[in-house]
Amino acid sequence: MKNIAALALISTIALVSCNKKETAKITKVDPKTGKTITVEVPADSVAKVEANPAIKDSAGVYTQTFKLEKGKTYPLTTYQRDTKTMTDPKGKTLNGTSESTDEMSFTVNDIKGNVYDMTLNLIAKRNSQAADGKTIVVDTKLPIPKEDDLKMIWNINKALTGNKLNMKMDTKGNVISITGFDAVYTKVSNAVGTLIKDANQKASVVASLKETFNEKVLKDQLNKNLTIIPKKGVKVGEKWSSSENADAQGKIKVTSNYILKSVGNGIAEIAVTGGIPKKVEKQNQGEMTHSLSSELAQNGTIKFDQNTGWINNQNISVKTTQIETISNGKESQSMKSVSNSSVMVNPSSK
Repeated sequence: MKNIAALALISTIALVSCNKKETAKITKVDPKTGKTITVEVPADSVAKVEANPAIKDSAGVYTQTFKLEKGKTYPLTTYQRDTKTMTDPKGKTLNGTSESTDEMSFTVNDIKGNVYDMTLNLIAKRNSQAADGKTIVVDTKLPIPKEDDLKMIWNINKALTGNKLNMKMDTKGNVISITGFDAVYTKVSNAVGTLIKDANQKASVVASLKETFNEKVLKDQLNKNLTIIPKKGVKVGEKWSSSENADAQGKIKVTSNYILKSVGNGIAEIAVTGGIPKKVEKQNQGEMTHSLSSELAQNGTIKFDQNTGWINNQNISVKTTQIETISNGKESQSMKSVSNSSVMVNPSSK
């Protein structure tokens, strides 16, 4: 489900004419000092904004809609990189890195009223893990791995990609329906069947897939990625928040705090902070006390194309810290785990 504050500037753009040559005045406001710096630049260096863009304001309140074109394809590639460091009670550390990429795109087939008829293209998947100087990669754009334990993952991922689902979404970004899953399940079942002969085991693999890859899960994922600005609209500098469960019981919530930093030069930029406040749980058993502290902090930006409303880029850093301690009142031992993650959408570079 991500900036140095002193350098975060809110830009407003006004076109002017000078010696018959169009220029643009960019007025930057430093939120710390309130001082403004006005710079005059060539107008052709400023992105063109349509007269009636998808993200526009009314009396300073910005709302987000979608203005997609028939026949055009819009990308949605998600990328995540996790670097984890574990420290044992003796101070010895173990490091590991994992990466995952899911490449998708959306082609607009037709537009009827305020509803887009789209093809969701499942293009490619890549997973990698590195630890102790060894790296393993499962990539659907590469041949099947030689390792037996990786062949199953590759077969399932390969069967998932190269498929097309049908999606209907309205101009406000509400995903109405996604269909075509049965053909994908059949393809995966056939692929698994080349490695698993036991019918019950094969059915179990497909059943697990259905729990994580279905219309509801995909709709929730897309609704979170495609629309961030509240339906009521917000002003530049305005803040809002949302939360979601971090555990199955709903006891732990992840809070995301947003602020509309700027709208201009063809881009609407939103800053993201928040996470899970530090929480400590303790359990006593006789003289022994077991405690577990955990916290999560996120920070980053999400950028949307002002003309189309489609997500341009997301780059959010997430740090998770967990410390497990066992104590008898006289001495204690602790195990610490720190994970630094980069969560990106349509990354221009990694």
